[in-house]
Amino acid sequence: MVFKRRDRRSVLQVVREVFYPRGGWARAFQYVKHRVRRLPDTPHKIARGIWAGVFASFTPFYGFHFITAALIALVLRGNILASAIGTFFGNPLTYIPIGIISLETGHFILGSKFEADERKTFARNFVDAGEDLWRNLMSLFTDDTPNWTNFLEFYRDVFIPYLVGGIVPGVIAATVCYYLTIPLVEAYQNRRRAKLKKRLAERRGKPAEEGGRRGDDVTGVGD
Repeated sequence: MVFKRRDRRSVLQVVREVFYPRGGWARAFQYVKHRVRRLPDTPHKIARGIWAGVFASFTPFYGFHFITAALIALVLRGNILASAIGTFFGNPLTYIPIGIISLETGHFILGSKFEADERKTFARNFVDAGEDLWRNLMSLFTDDTPNWTNFLEFYRDVFIPYLVGGIVPGVIAATVCYYLTIPLVEAYQNRRRAKLKKRLAERRGKPAEEGGRRGDDVTGVGD
């Protein structure tokens, strides 16, 4: 196939590149910044899209951050593609601190407790809830009795506190990225506009010069 990789990666390589890209995280962030600057839209719409993407990274809707960001961007009238790029704020380097900050903030707002052992079983809570959901869906086709214990514990102890607690740090992080994006995009678009004007002026100047040279040649022949 045309688009098939020549060098097939092993499972270990795929997992490793999820946590550490081949070119390093610095290069990955530079690529994201490059993509944001080149988006064909106004700086404020792009910045609103970035706001939506970053904020979506603070929600517990793992696997649906793109959709969440797109819906928020539609409400804010932001750039949809920029919202997708903004979700990269949530990555393997930031998921754990985002989760802990959101959970602690949520439990504080709700007046509940966030025990130390819950931090250790944070990922396990998601896994157990997913297993409950899948097992209970399959029970519709078998004789198994549905059991929602793990799912309800996840909903009460993780999902709701995460959802509530992610609002404050999400708004703060998204707003900071919003104000950083506007001058970045404006500077790039102004520089690109200046280059295009310069090229257009050069193209317009060349025919004028060629026409002047031809006129001189004709005058010389007449003399």
